[in-house]
Amino acid sequence: MVMRADIGVIGGSGFYSLLDDAEQVEVTTPYGPPSDTITIGRIGSRSVAFVPRHGRDHRFPPHRIPYRANLWALRSLGVRQVLAPSAVGSLRVEYGPGTLVVPDQLVDRTSGRVQTYYDEGGAVHVPFADPYCPTGRALAYAEAEAQGWDAVDGGTLVVIEGPRFSSRAESRWFSSNGWSIIGMTGFPEAVLARELALCYTTLALVTDHDAGVETGEGVTQEEVFAFFAANSERMRTLVGTVAASLPTDRPCPCGTALDGINLPFELP
Repeated sequence: MVMRADIGVIGGSGFYSLLDDAEQVEVTTPYGPPSDTITIGRIGSRSVAFVPRHGRDHRFPPHRIPYRANLWALRSLGVRQVLAPSAVGSLRVEYGPGTLVVPDQLVDRTSGRVQTYYDEGGAVHVPFADPYCPTGRALAYAEAEAQGWDAVDGGTLVVIEGPRFSSRAESRWFSSNGWSIIGMTGFPEAVLARELALCYTTLALVTDHDAGVETGEGVTQEEVFAFFAANSERMRTLVGTVAASLPTDRPCPCGTALDGINLPFELP
């Protein structure tokens, strides 16, 4: 019997302890294997599938993550709503480490990443004006506020190619555009989720000020990993609460994103 889930979580390996009655399942996709074995368990009455974005041993750098396989695998297991916790840098002085941003916009500054399922069989133009699920965003912000986070409702996440961090000049340019936070993994995750008619919500934990904002020696990998690890239990609690609160009927427009579009193949 194939295990099923209706909510997916894509995050760091620290989220394994999020689930009760967890079991691991191997999933194959037309785009190769996902980042790692998928774990399915429960949060309250909800069935949740978790995939470690970088692999459990963090073997995939941001530009090598099998994004298409990860999202396809989740959908094939029944997932229709995805929560995506991540670590980000801040492009604004007022958003210090520990701030929880629930972005409503996204800017892609990556290069060379495959960002669509529909590269053969005819053009498929998916609407992406508002990249994130409005229902998931509202719930995430409300739960963060209720749990005492320094929470920010909205803002623009700019996604860079990585794996290096930004130069000061790049960072200042991003900030001058009015963008709020910076990361390396939020794209193409968000657009691939939309191409599969999935709800997708990012919960972005600020771990540092980006190079153009702070006055020290610039951000380091050690600093980012240490801060996120120190806050992992708190993030697990937030993600778990949001997952348990997501509606089962999906009153948002995400599920109808592909309506009226002639797809070149059948979705799982």
